[in-house]
Amino acid sequence: MDDKVRAALSAGQVIDITTTGRKSGEPRRIEIVFHVFGGKVYISGFPRPQKRGWLANLEAHPDFIFHLKNEVKADLPATARSITDPAERLPLLQQVKESQTSWDEVTIEDAVMMSPLVEVTFKD
Repeated sequence: MDDKVRAALSAGQVIDITTTGRKSGEPRRIEIVFHVFGGKVYISGFPRPQKRGWLANLEAHPDFIFHLKNEVKADLPATARSITDPAERLPLLQQVKESQTSWDEVTIEDAVMMSPLVEVTFKD
């Protein structure tokens, strides 16, 4: 991974991810935001009761492509780990909530119960 890519991964931004459809096996590309906390990369989403298709796809097929698309462009093979333990979710989602003005009306309890959350590990 070159220095420009490392720098782009040091702060959250809008990206695309390409997952593998859990039923179809077809590639699925969506736009989403990633976050960086404690040097680790996470993908989350606004709380809602329904499970997101992208999360279900990653739970079935954790390998995916993480697409940087702003000033630095790169297609990075990665693996997702869905974070389901409330004790692990709470501090991470608290940081997401604090960093997103669109989450001002969201309670941390709702975030912990309903927000998708995955940790991203990049492949060499």
